[in-house]
Amino acid sequence: MNAPAAFPAEPRPTGLVPHATVAGMSGLDFLRAMFAGDFPAPPFSLPSQIYGLEVEEGRVLFGGRPSEQFYNPLGTIHGGWTTMILDSALGCAVQSVLPAGQGFTTIELKVNFVRPVTAATGEVRCVGTIVHKGGRILTSEARLTDARDRLLAHATSTCMALELAGAKG
Repeated sequence: MNAPAAFPAEPRPTGLVPHATVAGMSGLDFLRAMFAGDFPAPPFSLPSQIYGLEVEEGRVLFGGRPSEQFYNPLGTIHGGWTTMILDSALGCAVQSVLPAGQGFTTIELKVNFVRPVTAATGEVRCVGTIVHKGGRILTSEARLTDARDRLLAHATSTCMALELAGAKG
């Protein structure tokens, strides 16, 4: 990947892609189409301001804009928002290596919070990469950083590949 893609200037349309469409594409082709705006972003993207920016086989980049809308009672971004961007990068890294007709489910997720995140943190980046791709079990890792490349949180995930309903094969 070259220089990181820019965060969308305007909110992307959100929605769901029909399962038959998803099942007929490799994970990488599906994600490329979604990140390019040919498919809608998932519905959580708009309120959370988390978007996929770049994808290649085994690696994805997400961008996010933390806001006070996600503050916890202590005045920092709720760990759920941080986990959401990490989980998005972890899962899409897995999806990027799956062939047409396969999807996945997460069977384990581990998150480490390193620094507090606030609205003042500004735009964050989250890179997810594949660690292992077995026949059914895949593992991935993700790192969330700020604009100064300081580590905010990191995570690992174990996923299981599944045949998608509607897949031809």
